[in-house]
Amino acid sequence: MSDKSQEAKASFILEQIDRIEKITERHGGIVKALEDFEGEMAIFMGISQIGEALSKLDRALVERFDLAREQDGAYYTRNYIVHDYENVDRLIIEDILRRHLPVLKEKIANLRQYLKQRNA
Repeated sequence: MSDKSQEAKASFILEQIDRIEKITERHGGIVKALEDFEGEMAIFMGISQIGEALSKLDRALVERFDLAREQDGAYYTRNYIVHDYENVDRLIIEDILRRHLPVLKEKIANLRQYLKQRNA
């Protein structure tokens, strides 16, 4: 897969993270966003999209940027949301948003910057 394609995936992931952050800000925090049906649905969709896009990153880039754990976890979470929607534990999602999303954001931003430099 081309660097341009990988860069587009990284940009898409960052866009989804940004949208999730904006949703939580609009609702006055993560808990309030997850308590609101529209906020919850939007966050779940964003997380699902992140999991799908991360699963399509080249393995060499995943290893280079230490993203294997995030890739596996995001795809597992995507499947959890998509296939067991009515039983999703909001506390797990809250933990992902608080602890794991900021780490993923930093790693993907570094990956995208690396790809931009290679494509320049």
